[in-house]
Amino acid sequence: QVHIVESGGGLVQPGGSLRLSCTVSGINFRIHDLDWYRQAPENQRVWVASIFAGGSDDYADSVKGRFTISRNNVWNKVFLQMSNLKPEDTAVYFCHVKRQGIDYWGRGTQVTVSS
Repeated sequence: QVHIVESGGGLVQPGGSLRLSCTVSGINFRIHDLDWYRQAPENQRVWVASIFAGGSDDYADSVKGRFTISRNNVWNKVFLQMSNLKPEDTAVYFCHVKRQGIDYWGRGTQVTVSS
């Protein structure tokens, strides 16, 4: 059974940084691509970043240059380092993996950027 748990969210001032973590169990972690999405109030869930099994990554234009996704295949974790945070980054952040055609999500972690 796939199980995903995100952590690391919180309240941060504009310009600050946060590091989100996601632990994934129940899959052969190292062969899967992993993603972060976010959902702001009354908005759809949108893609933020991906890290592929081979180690390459990709980012939404809105976060490029400010966010960095990484993974640890020993500890089955994926991270999202967020810097120069802006109020518009406020959202619930979700970790995602697709396994055998099925999408799996965690419950999310809240990030609030406010002074």
